[in-house]
Amino acid sequence: MPADFLSNLYVFILAGFVGFELIKRVSPLLHTPLMSLTNALDAIVVVAAIIIAGRQETPLATVLGAIAVAASFSNMVGGFFITDRMLRMFKAGKPKQP
Repeated sequence: MPADFLSNLYVFILAGFVGFELIKRVSPLLHTPLMSLTNALDAIVVVAAIIIAGRQETPLATVLGAIAVAASFSNMVGGFFITDRMLRMFKAGKPKQP
């Protein structure tokens, strides 16, 4: 295997472990802002996937780009629904009538 691939794989695995440990230690009060941030990052992934799919360099790259567009778009939309639901939980309820 090329040295670049192994180096990139090492960085990817290390980033996965560090990310998991960071997310695991987030306070429950910060989950809504964190979800909003990840939705914004996922929107960037959608744009990058569209660019990759649109280049049409090889049929495999086009198919993988289209799959990436679908997966990241569904993740982004689902994240916005979850964030909206979490924000509705923090809204004050209607005052009770005597």
